[in-house]
Amino acid sequence: MKMEVDVADDDWKGNDVVGRKGKLEPAVRSPKVSLHHKLAKLAAYQTRASTDPADVNEQIELLDPDGRSRNDVEMAQEQARRRERIWNVCGSSSHDFVGKKRVLEEIKWHELDHLIVDDNHGIIYCYVPKVACTNWKRMMIVLSGSVTNNGKPYTEPLEVPSLVAHLPSSHHTLARQLRLHGPRFVRHKLATYSKFLFVREPFARLVSAFQSKFAVQNEVFYHRFAVPMLQLYQGVVEPAASAADALSDKTGNGSSRLQFSSFVRYLLDPNTEKQKPLNEHWRQVYRLCHPCQISYDFVGHLEKQTEETTYLLRMLGVPPSLHLPPAFHKKTDLDRVERSFSGVPVSLRRKLFQLYATDYALFGYPSPLQLLED
Repeated sequence: MKMEVDVADDDWKGNDVVGRKGKLEPAVRSPKVSLHHKLAKLAAYQTRASTDPADVNEQIELLDPDGRSRNDVEMAQEQARRRERIWNVCGSSSHDFVGKKRVLEEIKWHELDHLIVDDNHGIIYCYVPKVACTNWKRMMIVLSGSVTNNGKPYTEPLEVPSLVAHLPSSHHTLARQLRLHGPRFVRHKLATYSKFLFVREPFARLVSAFQSKFAVQNEVFYHRFAVPMLQLYQGVVEPAASAADALSDKTGNGSSRLQFSSFVRYLLDPNTEKQKPLNEHWRQVYRLCHPCQISYDFVGHLEKQTEETTYLLRMLGVPPSLHLPPAFHKKTDLDRVERSFSGVPVSLRRKLFQLYATDYALFGYPSPLQLLED
């Protein structure tokens, strides 16, 4: 399935910011961080995405000046491999996908709304729904001080309510900054800030999205998405009036309980994206975070979040007193995925894999052969 992407030349025109009085103001405000001079020196390393030991050691020395451990070296090497993989896929002529050849200036401003900015520490985080983004959004609120509680900034991530963490107004996004301050401002931040994201095995992320939006009571997602799916793919003429009724089987025959196979058919239906893009909870990561246009310093895997988060927080220069809240994702993702796909025909599984093949390739996840073979 391909999505047409609008060209965004107007969003990137101009090099300066015009102040309220019509005077040109500096388009860049340097954040108060000590990490920036290190990141500037890392620019060439990041672009090369080299796994050469000298380059890896350079990253360790720059981002962990107080000393390096075996784990630091191994982590830096793994990050270099992940960046190199992204670089190779983006540059490969054998793997094509919509938006791959775009330059940064061709990305419309609203497509940058998943990139959250912390100007205090010089950090940009691209959040991916169903990849521990709630806790990382909490962390970004604490670091940036973008939200206050009774007039005081939050000091601990767990203090931030989940509802607050997910409010668009709680964050300074790159999309908003492009609109307010112009392209020069945004280009500088992308060139000098430390950028990271976390990803997840694509099929496991889809199963998690289905479970959290359709297997529990969620009236918004039930009426917006489940009801049309029930009518189109399960032949339910009159779905239950509410998600609560659908889940409690008040119809008496279970017909209003959405099946995972119907969700898969919805994703594969060419009509699904004719009016608007896929919802962020199941949209491909490459469409949310633009890894072919934005060079990320750190690409984390949810499956290894515990150990990788420790390294990342030190790399970002986050105060040692701050810790990411523990993740609650199930470690039995493989079993849960296999159970969910058991009712999906193999032919549809293969088509679904093709829909998410770019994410598999970019982020180094092996093909789920056990689900794709007869």
